[in-house]
Amino acid sequence: MCLAIPARVVELCDGDEAVVDLDGVRKRISLAMVEDVAVGDYVIVHVGFALQKLDVEEAEATLALFREIAAQQAGDAAAQGA
Repeated sequence: MCLAIPARVVELCDGDEAVVDLDGVRKRISLAMVEDVAVGDYVIVHVGFALQKLDVEEAEATLALFREIAAQQAGDAAAQGA
């Protein structure tokens, strides 16, 4: 199974690269497969490559779902350890 994650572009670098932010984690990625990306845009990132741009509402909704899943898993793990 593969997972692609929405991330916000915080810096455009030389060539086809950018720095993205995902909840405080910053990573340099390739923009070679996506056109017209600007700082503040959200992109779907998989294995260091932006696959497509994503609108803000969809990106934020997806990230909120990931946070809910993580919180649920943390609660489940804590309940099993009790």
